[in-house]
Amino acid sequence: MITGRRGAGGVAGAAVLGLCGAALASPPFALAPSPAAPSTVRVLAAASLTEAFGEIAAAFEASRPGTRVELSFAGSQMLRTQIEQGAPADVFASADHEHADALVRAGLLGPVRVFARNRLVVVTPAEGARVLSLADLARPGTRVVLAGPSVPAGRYAAAALRRLDTEGGLGAGFGARVRANVASEETNVRATLSKVALGEADAGFVYATDASSASGKIRVLDLPVDVVAEYPIGVLAGARSPAAAAFVDLVLGERGQAILRRHGFR
Repeated sequence: MITGRRGAGGVAGAAVLGLCGAALASPPFALAPSPAAPSTVRVLAAASLTEAFGEIAAAFEASRPGTRVELSFAGSQMLRTQIEQGAPADVFASADHEHADALVRAGLLGPVRVFARNRLVVVTPAEGARVLSLADLARPGTRVVLAGPSVPAGRYAAAALRRLDTEGGLGAGFGARVRANVASEETNVRATLSKVALGEADAGFVYATDASSASGKIRVLDLPVDVVAEYPIGVLAGARSPAAAAFVDLVLGERGQAILRRHGFR
């Protein structure tokens, strides 16, 4: 259970009856207040926010002694399901509007604001890459990995492939040929990145920020179409921490935005 700060204190006295029947009150004394219990802000955030939110959480804790931030990262669709099933949490940061808006409509999430943007790129292994250009994605036998269709990164990848059918000079039907090469669909974008970095796939569609986090393990191919991912954040209706709104304010404020830019977010 997540609890906010709490404090305790009080005054106690004792009365003693003297032998002559007079009421003698003992001197009052004050109990020293017990230390306030730490306030834990539980944040559920999209997997692509791992490094950036780790730094933001550290900055928040440093600015509010006694407050702890508990971070949980996964695909936005998985986090939405956890919230719908009653998982205790205070803040939700999604990699798309669909899952955040569904929680708002259900009355489980308060108003949201976009705090960051990202873009999609293609990554290949740093060594022994079989995909040297985007055209190679459609070559028979190429192992392409995507996030699943319910995952924000998977939907953004599907949108990119649809646009590449008519934009970018790769030819009609390019998207269908790439989809025919999909070897697996992952539960979050970091799993997609990991498969490519480990050489278990020839290429994958991930966010530009994920590619930056794996520098040296992968190579990046930019897409000729600009597919923009938007990240909304809000306080959950069942939030128990009084510091939840302050965490959201930090993310949206100058300090949080500077950290996000440093990690490659727009």
